[in-house]
Amino acid sequence: MRKYLYLLLVLMFMLGCGRAPKEQALAKINSYEITKAEFEEEFKASPYSRNDTLASRREFLETLIDRKLILQDAQKQGLDKNKSFLKMIERFWEQSLLKLTLETKSELIVASVKISDKNIEEAYQKMVKEGKTNKTYVQMYSQIKWELTRLKETQMMNGWIKSLRQKAQIKIDSKLLDKK
Repeated sequence: MRKYLYLLLVLMFMLGCGRAPKEQALAKINSYEITKAEFEEEFKASPYSRNDTLASRREFLETLIDRKLILQDAQKQGLDKNKSFLKMIERFWEQSLLKLTLETKSELIVASVKISDKNIEEAYQKMVKEGKTNKTYVQMYSQIKWELTRLKETQMMNGWIKSLRQKAQIKIDSKLLDKK
């Protein structure tokens, strides 16, 4: 038992020594502290930063303090545990994660799509044959390349979603779906 206690104390000491010193609080609102770094991050993201003066910083800090006081009051009232609030947070989280995931995947796809001049030439010849254009190849080149690129990106995105579905275990209770 003593060995474990000694080992625990040594580990706590080692972990404690590796930490950076706690940053001093710029402001303390009840038990909540705002560090200088947190303030700077919030300030830069605010409209107040357009006019970075001592007066604008003080005004922003007062606004930030008011915000934190309101949030603390909301927590005291238990509003942070309210079902509708939690559902809003869940929806926001899902939408934000979905947006980030789709943007990331889209960027990867866009970077990987290459349309050859041969593909553009074939698409142009098909358009001419079907009577869909009377413009020259040079005039149509950019438009056809754009359309083929978008088509390829859409196909790749749909393929990615299809592969996600194939890897997943999906069960649907159609009886419940049909009920109103």
